[in-house]
Amino acid sequence: MDERDGEEFFRNRGFGLKIGFGERPAVLSVDFINGFTDAAMPLGSDLTDEITAARRVLDAAREIGAPVIHTTVAYDDDGLADAGVWGLKQAGATTLRAGTHAVEVDERIGALPGEQLLVKKYASAFFGTDLVARLVSKGIDTVIILGCTTSGCVRASAVDAVQNGFRPIVVTEAVGDRSPQAHTQALFDLEQKYADVVPLDEVLEFLNGLPAAR
Repeated sequence: MDERDGEEFFRNRGFGLKIGFGERPAVLSVDFINGFTDAAMPLGSDLTDEITAARRVLDAAREIGAPVIHTTVAYDDDGLADAGVWGLKQAGATTLRAGTHAVEVDERIGALPGEQLLVKKYASAFFGTDLVARLVSKGIDTVIILGCTTSGCVRASAVDAVQNGFRPIVVTEAVGDRSPQAHTQALFDLEQKYADVVPLDEVLEFLNGLPAAR
């Protein structure tokens, strides 16, 4: 194995440092929608374990009143004009039609009335949306990221989070991908350069240690 593939190579060059938690977190639940969580759908895979872990994070955030934002991908235009060039890359984009079951948040996530839903057109939850304004208005400094897919929308959202000045915390057990290999590589890449990839128990300990929002 090429030595450059190993964690030690990156560690010796100063990669993988800890950003750490801030003081005011929000939870960003990325694309846990039926089109991605139903394995029978063209873009779907079985994310039962990841949803179970995500619910624990969401419930802990709800307990202290931390903001929860769910995202979905939905296209209104019959010709997918609102998908841009990206719509040419994957045929499954045609299944993500606004107003259909595919773009609804999986009911196992237990989205509550009053929790925000952000509709996006591309991979990152930040690109072409008002997410930065939503977070800044609440004084958020930490974005705890759940969802799918690890190598796609989760990765893109984590990279944009750090580029916009937020601390990205990717919950290891609460993100998933269609490809185990892509999942593993994405987590490695995120941990080395863009985010803290943190075990579920550590995230729950952090949330449970925060005072409830007033």
